[in-house]
Amino acid sequence: MSGARVRDGGPGERERRAGDRLVLVVDDYKENRDLYAEYIRMSGIAVETAADGFEGIEKAILLRPDAIVMDLSMPHLDGFETVRVLRDHERTRQIPVLALTGALLECEGRAGDEGFSAFLRKPCLPQYLLHELRRFLT
Repeated sequence: MSGARVRDGGPGERERRAGDRLVLVVDDYKENRDLYAEYIRMSGIAVETAADGFEGIEKAILLRPDAIVMDLSMPHLDGFETVRVLRDHERTRQIPVLALTGALLECEGRAGDEGFSAFLRKPCLPQYLLHELRRFLT
């Protein structure tokens, strides 16, 4: 049923065409959000963005994206705290969350332990980001 619109729930949730993929990019730096969102959009995948962990949680629950790309170092609620909330919520616990960060390498092991599905270091070339995303979107 190509072209059928689907909704997953909550009021205000945007409609998506059946088969469309949506990725949520969560980063406190607008330049990073815009850059990585554009990489993803250019590959034909729909993108929403969030400026911090709180907004990321809100949008993830509302929109139920197919994957989330998240910075680890954010003010107020960092990526580790945010992914814990997402893993505890029934609407978001199964969504793959990719850490995309300039944080130290020791964060890589911690990211896996804390529930991230993959770990990418900034700066990240578009082809590496898209390769990792496709692993989870197929």
